[in-house]
Amino acid sequence: MRTTLDLPETLVAEAMEITNISTKKGVIMTALENLIRAEKIKGIKDYAGKIDLGIDIEKMRKR
Repeated sequence: MRTTLDLPETLVAEAMEITNISTKKGVIMTALENLIRAEKIKGIKDYAGKIDLGIDIEKMRKR
């Protein structure tokens, strides 16, 4: 998909420098992938302590 964006050049340049990604497209793709991954992790963390997996941690530690 082609999209025209008006992004702060300093922000893009810093992201490219920090990640060692040489193209604007690459750095934007990486940023979007990381954003999606972070949001999915947040959703998974909402389940912490709410699902009983039936696992006995102490029993597993004694193996």
